[in-house]
Order: sequence, then C-alpha cells, then structure tokens
Amino acid sequence: MAVNRFQNVNPKTEQKSFGERDQLTDENAPEKSELKSTKKADSYQMNTTQWQSDLVAYVKMKILIVDDEPTNVALLEDMLSEQGYTHLKSTTDSRRVSELCREFDPDLILLDLFMPYLDGFSVLDSLRAERSEVYLPIIVLTADVNEETKRRALHCGATDFLNKPLDHIEVLLRIRNLLETRRIHQLLDNRRAALEEAIQARTSELHDVQAAFVDCARRFHRVLEDAKGG
Repeated sequence: MAVNRFQNVNPKTEQKSFGERDQLTDENAPEKSELKSTKKADSYQMNTTQWQSDLVAYVKMKILIVDDEPTNVALLEDMLSEQGYTHLKSTTDSRRVSELCREFDPDLILLDLFMPYLDGFSVLDSLRAERSEVYLPIIVLTADVNEETKRRALHCGATDFLNKPLDHIEVLLRIRNLLETRRIHQLLDNRRAALEEAIQARTSELHDVQAAFVDCARRFHRVLEDAKGG
C-alpha cells in the first residue's frame, strides 16, 4: 500500500523544525565568518612574507630616476628607500642620462616624458641606440594618458608606464616585476657566455688533439718509409 509521506505531519512542528535549523545556521554564521577572516589574514600574511622574501633579491639592483621636478624625484627616492632599495641615483637634467648610464650602469630607469632640453622620447631613442644589445627596462612617468603618446613612447623603446599622480603600490609592483625580468635576462646572458666559453675551450682542445693526431700520422709515415727503404 502506498504511504503518504506527508500524512500526520503537524504543520506547526514542521515550521518549528525549519525555524530551529535557521537558528542553528545563524548561530554558526559568526564562526564561519571568523574562519574566513582568519584564512584571509593568513593569506595576507603569506603574501606579505613572500613580498619581503622577493624584495631581498631586488633591493641591491640599481635604479636611475630622471625627472625635471625635484619633488617627484624626492618622492620616488623616499618611496624606494622605505622599501630597502639602496642603489639609487637621480638627476633633474635629462642631458646627463647617457653619462650616468655609463657610470652607474642601472638595472632600471624611471623616466619622465616631458622635460626641458631633452624630452623623454629623445632620451629613449638615445638609450636604445647605445644599449641595443642589453635588456634595460625603462618605465615612463607621465600625466599624459593619451594613446598617441603611449604608442610613441613604446615605439621609442619604453617598457612600461606609470601615470601621475603616482600610486605607491603600483610603483613598487611594476618596479619589482621589471627588476625580476632584468635579473632573468642577466642570468640567461651569464649562462650563454659560460656556454660559449666552454664551447670555445672544447673546440680548442679538439684542434689540439687533431694537430697531435696529424703529427703522429706524419711520424708514422716517415718511420714506415724508412723501414721500406732499409
């Protein structure tokens, strides 16, 4: 016989049951919220720890700041110094950039676009012509977000952009990312140079072995001729 599952069910009891479940859910809600907050805090702590760990690898790399406004230079210097960067050099005269690059050999350049004497576009052209074989990241600083300006800067060799007014976190993240890329390029260059040196050394050894073999063959040939003549 079919049994009606809803027979003999008291609506009030059923309503109470649902009410009790809602109450239990509400009582557990603070615990779940606290758990989520704890996980989020742990995640933030891990991210902060990772940030500090990564930063150690970059703070010894050299950064050149080029901006005709002393206040902007001071702001960037303070921002980077607070993060532990110690190898900083700056200038408000864009005509000194090539000279400073030869002396300081920066790993990254922060370059303002609109400056007297030489604007950022001219500096970019000059740097890319002088250091075309080297990966040197250049971050352009500008308040002009015009697409034509960005395209022109990219065409001249800009690597990335930072819009003024500068956002503290964005500045640090973009600098860290490009320094990491610079470091990878340096590691690859070092490995390539070591490999080329090893190949040259091995080639030289092979040439020596080949020369010794030829000399030995000649001597053997002379001995054989002497034996035939005797």
